[in-house]
Amino acid sequence: MKHKRLLIIFTTAAILLTIPFIGMQFTNEVNWSIADFALMGVMLFGTGALIELTLRMVKTTRNRLIVCAVLVILFLLTWAELAVGIFGSPFAGN
Repeated sequence: MKHKRLLIIFTTAAILLTIPFIGMQFTNEVNWSIADFALMGVMLFGTGALIELTLRMVKTTRNRLIVCAVLVILFLLTWAELAVGIFGSPFAGN
């Protein structure tokens, strides 16, 4: 079951990476470079791996939910900052 769950997490991350790739084929509005794909791949696969590690290491369901929610929120905030610069940091995408 553990390996099946990890496979599902990584497959989902790979499918999410194909969405902008397909979008680039049909419109000029989506313009990702290799670095964009690499960074998002690291973020997706890293978050997925951390969630899997959490599910394996943390025993109680309540604590699992809390840690996974924090990981997802951190991922989403980082993604939003890189995309549009909601915090105005030096590495913002605007």
